[in-house]
Amino acid sequence: MPQLLREPEFKDLFTQDLPLIDVRAPMEFEHGAFPNATNLPLLLDNERHEVGKKYKNAGKNAAINLGNELVSGESKELRLSNWQKFLHANPSAAVYCFRGGLRSKTVQQWLTDLSIDVPVIEGGYKALRCYLIDTIEAVRLSSQFMIIGGKTGSAKTHLLNSLNFSVDLEGLANHRGSAFGKRIQGQPSQIDFENQLAIALLKLPFENAQQLFLEDESRSIGSMSIPKEFHDKMAASPIAILEESMAARVETIYKDYIYSNFQDFQKDDAEAAQKNFSEFLLGSLERIQRRLGAEKHTELHAVMEQALTHNDPAESEALHRQWIERLLCDYYDPMYEYQINKKLDRVIYRGSREEFLAWASHINRQP
Repeated sequence: MPQLLREPEFKDLFTQDLPLIDVRAPMEFEHGAFPNATNLPLLLDNERHEVGKKYKNAGKNAAINLGNELVSGESKELRLSNWQKFLHANPSAAVYCFRGGLRSKTVQQWLTDLSIDVPVIEGGYKALRCYLIDTIEAVRLSSQFMIIGGKTGSAKTHLLNSLNFSVDLEGLANHRGSAFGKRIQGQPSQIDFENQLAIALLKLPFENAQQLFLEDESRSIGSMSIPKEFHDKMAASPIAILEESMAARVETIYKDYIYSNFQDFQKDDAEAAQKNFSEFLLGSLERIQRRLGAEKHTELHAVMEQALTHNDPAESEALHRQWIERLLCDYYDPMYEYQINKKLDRVIYRGSREEFLAWASHINRQP
């Protein structure tokens, strides 16, 4: 009897990062998928389009016949070979299509004919996606949130990632959440972001914690949007503020936004790294020109250009630190003070990193 994986087994699929074969067309996969899935399609985009037209005009049987014509001979052998290789390397894998219907069951049957057993996900991508959406909602309803706030450069994300019971929303969105926060690798699709959020929540040991720690975020992180109801709860939850010195904050900004980002540009294209990084940094400053004001923008732009073009690495670093401190003082700190003053009724704690970690350990029973 063909194997089916049903909803009670979905949690293990994600918490154990079990491999999945997504047999949907490439364009479906690009629209939204799961981090543990590999796209090995039964029908390519153009083939799926043709089969879809046939189904609409002539019905299911005609569409099946056309699909068998399109995927036959060498094309069928190649796809079977790809599935066999993947299953040889990942014997615990399961297969899914959009609804767990004809495509995944066809693949399962073809492999069964070769004496290869592989389970199909009941309900397919749609069922898995609904399960993950429901997970986000279940956590929203059942968990208490603790929001980590603090001025720009307070290393909130680093602190968050040192806690056992936390989710790094900026990490999932692959964006540092400011005008300078874009990452060279780009952001996931909105659906992929939501899927990754749900999986991160599934992996948390709910039985061992009283609070879920999250960073204080606006609903948008770059082009990603935190699910509305989830963010609404964040916006109504208590805030613990991380307080760090200006020197420490400048150091964090330099490491995360200058040194680390430049390393990413070098890995991507070593020869063009300096040019591409300069364009990125100056372009980021340009995006906040109107809010900075013409005079401050001109001054910061000049120092930033000097930092980017100076031949002495030590002088370059000093100039970077100079514009970072001025940008914090003139732009980010006043903006932070304005925002936090509207949330003072939610602030329940203030302290340094070391003080915060000691305080947090008493809130959650860490595993």
